[in-house]
Amino acid sequence: MMKASMTLHPDFKIGEISGRLFGAFLEPIGSMVNGSMYNPKHPTADEQGLRKDFYEALKETGLPAVRLPGGNFVSGWQWKDSIGPKEQRKTHLDMAWFQYIPNDVGHDEYLQWAEKAGTEAIYTVNLGTGTLQDAADCVEYTNFQGGTWWSDLRKKNGHAEPYKVKTWCLGNEMDGPWQIASWEKDPRGYGVLAHETSKAMKWVDPSIETIACVSSSPFLNHYPDWDLQVLEQCYAAVDYISLHHYHPAPPEMPQALLAGYQAFEDYIRTEIALCDFVKTKIRSPRKMMLALDEYGSMIRPKGEMHLGLAGRQNADMFGVFVPGRTYVRHDPDDWSTLRNPPRDHEMLQTLGMASTMLVMLHHADRIKIGCATGGLGALCATDREHVWKGAAHYPFTQMIRWAKGVSLQCEVSCDTYDVPGYAIDDMNQYGGFTGVQTIQAAAALKEEAGELTVFVINGDPAEEQELKLDVRGFEGWKLAEHIEMFAEDEHAANTWDHPDRILPRRNEDTRVEKGILTAVLKKESWNVFRFKSQA
Repeated sequence: MMKASMTLHPDFKIGEISGRLFGAFLEPIGSMVNGSMYNPKHPTADEQGLRKDFYEALKETGLPAVRLPGGNFVSGWQWKDSIGPKEQRKTHLDMAWFQYIPNDVGHDEYLQWAEKAGTEAIYTVNLGTGTLQDAADCVEYTNFQGGTWWSDLRKKNGHAEPYKVKTWCLGNEMDGPWQIASWEKDPRGYGVLAHETSKAMKWVDPSIETIACVSSSPFLNHYPDWDLQVLEQCYAAVDYISLHHYHPAPPEMPQALLAGYQAFEDYIRTEIALCDFVKTKIRSPRKMMLALDEYGSMIRPKGEMHLGLAGRQNADMFGVFVPGRTYVRHDPDDWSTLRNPPRDHEMLQTLGMASTMLVMLHHADRIKIGCATGGLGALCATDREHVWKGAAHYPFTQMIRWAKGVSLQCEVSCDTYDVPGYAIDDMNQYGGFTGVQTIQAAAALKEEAGELTVFVINGDPAEEQELKLDVRGFEGWKLAEHIEMFAEDEHAANTWDHPDRILPRRNEDTRVEKGILTAVLKKESWNVFRFKSQA
C-alpha cells in the first residue's frame, strides 16, 4: 500500500473563503435551459413554464450563485427584446450556437428562476454587439427603485421591487476569435470599454460590482499580454477579472484528468501576478480579486487537430463559416434535439471537478467567485421527466456546506507521476505535466463554530493509500467523521432508475491517536474529514 502524509496547523491561513466560491454557470445550450430549466409541458411546470422539480432540488443544495444568461450566447443577445408579454417578444438568431432564440426565457425569467432556486444571479451584459447604454439601461431596469422609464417598465412587467443584482460581468470571453464582436484584435479598446461601462453602470447603481474579461484561454497566443493591456485600462473601475479554463483529457489517459490541477494553478498564478504588477505600475491601493466563472474538467475523445498551432487559432476554425450549417429551433420537450453530456467515468469526472474546487480553496485569498460549467447538472441531474443526484452532487454540496471560514495550507507528501504531452484538438494542446501529486487536499477552518473540514482526493487509479494526517496543532479537537466516496466500477453512473450506484459513506475504521489521523483512502476516491473542537 502506498503511503502519504499531510500536516495542518491553524496558524497557516491562506484567506477567507467566499460564500460564492461554489456556484454554477448557465447558458442556453444543450438541455440546461431548454428542457431542464424551462419546459412548459412538464408536469411540474409553473406559471412561467419553469420546472419546479429542478429549481426546488437546486434550492435544497444551498447553491450560492449562478452566472447567467451566458456565455458566448450573450455577446449577441438583445435583452430588451426578451421582456414583456411573450407574444410581443422578438425571435432572433443565436450566432454563437446556431439556434433560434424565441426569448421564451427572457431577462425576467432568468432572474426570477434564480429567486425560485434560492440563489444569487451574477449577470453578464452584452459587450459584443451591445453598447454601454444597453448595459446601463439593463442595470436601471433591474435594480433601480422606480420613477424612470426602465424601472417603471420592470414594475409593469410584474416585478415591483428591484432585483438587486449585485455582480455584473462586462461581456464574455471578449478576446476569443469565436466570440461575436470579439475584441481579440484590440485589448486596449476592450479595456477602455470595460472601464467606461463599469463607471456608467455604477453611476446608475453605486452598490454593484463589476467583472472584466481577461484571456479566456491560456492557449491563445496573445495570452497573457492581452490581459495586461486590458488591466492597464480598467483596473481602477472594476472589482474582479473573469477567468475561464476547461481541461480535457483523452479516455486512454485518465490520469491526465487529475493532473489538470497544475494547469489551473499556473493560470491563476499568472493572472494574480498580472493584477499585482498593474496595481504597482499605476500605484493603486486596490487589490484585484478573481472570478473563475467558467471552468470544467472532462474526459473527451481526441478530435481533428493541427499540431504545432500553439494558440494561433483563427475564426474559421470555430465552425463559423461551415457551408450548409443550419439554425436549429429547439423544443424543450423534445430531448432528441438537445445536447447532453456523457455520464461515463462519472466518478473520475466528479474528481476532476472537485480537484479544481480544491485549487480555488488554495487561492481563497484572491478567488472570490467560482462558477462551474455543468454545475447545475452536477448538483441536480435531469432528463426529460426526472431529477436525481449524480455522483458530483455529493462533493459539490459538501463543499457548499462545509468549506467555510478560512482556507488553510495543506503540506502534502505523497507519490507523484508524470503525464506526457497530448492534444485533444486545435485549442487544447498540453505540453505534459510533471510531478503530479496523487494526493490533492484543501482544508477549511471555521473557528467560531469549532469546525475543521479537510477535503482529500486520492487520484491514484490503481492503489489505495495510507494517509497520516498530522493535526497536533488542533489540540482538544476530535474527529467527528470520515466520509468517503468511490466507485468499484469505473463505468458506474447514477441514473434515475439507479441513483445509488455511487454514494458517500462513513468510514468507521479511521482513527486519531496522539494528534495523528490514520486513514486508508480508496483508489480514485473523494474523502472528507470533519473535526469538532471540544472546547
